[in-house]
Amino acid sequence: MSGYTSLGNLFLDQHMESRSINAENPTGEKGRGGMAASGLGPSRKGAPCLHDIPSGARVNLAAIEGPGIIRHIWITVPYKTTDADCFVLRDLVLRFYWDDETLPSVEVPLGDFFCCGFGRACMVNSLPIAVVPNRGLNCYFQMPFRKSARIELENQHKNPIPAFFYQVDYSLVEALPEDALYFHAQWRREKITQKGVDYTILDGVKGRGQYVGTYLALTTLERYWYGEGEVKFYLDGDREYPTICG
Repeated sequence: MSGYTSLGNLFLDQHMESRSINAENPTGEKGRGGMAASGLGPSRKGAPCLHDIPSGARVNLAAIEGPGIIRHIWITVPYKTTDADCFVLRDLVLRFYWDDETLPSVEVPLGDFFCCGFGRACMVNSLPIAVVPNRGLNCYFQMPFRKSARIELENQHKNPIPAFFYQVDYSLVEALPEDALYFHAQWRREKITQKGVDYTILDGVKGRGQYVGTYLALTTLERYWYGEGEVKFYLDGDREYPTICG
């Protein structure tokens, strides 16, 4: 089955059907895009975003029947609200559910998922994540699912979110390879790390898989600190010493 690299096999038939979900076509239904009308007429941004998401609310951004692969997610949102702090990117939480999961495979604040820590927009220029500070959050990780996919957004900000723009681009496929892996991501933090004690980036992972990376945001309490220290990977039964240390 083809379709799992970028430009290298673009000339091959991908055997997929492209779909896209946004506020205007929330189900991604074929032939249903651009139907909302504005003062300029049909297909002129009649429903470009989700409006006034209440504080404490959970909304489904996407609910897709599979098998398929999410290929691109784009989001833009105001980074602060009236009479509130500027931590909207930390106060909005993304959760992804694959197939029949009741616990999410992804549970990360919006900004941190897109490599923007502390609720601040950063310039990010990488293959899987690209961000421009004027509110363009892009994720290109391929995320396969066999039965269904659901993306949820929770507003933990004290105010409603006035406008939330998003688009989820995905492909429907006939079947996935047997060895197709699910995408997982988690977020953790420690308010003040302990001197001389290793900080755990990731733990409790079981089964076969591929580690794809970590985004780490930190601030220091001392003026002169050079970030020295090793990253240690304890694999398959490692105890006192890790297999990888660098």
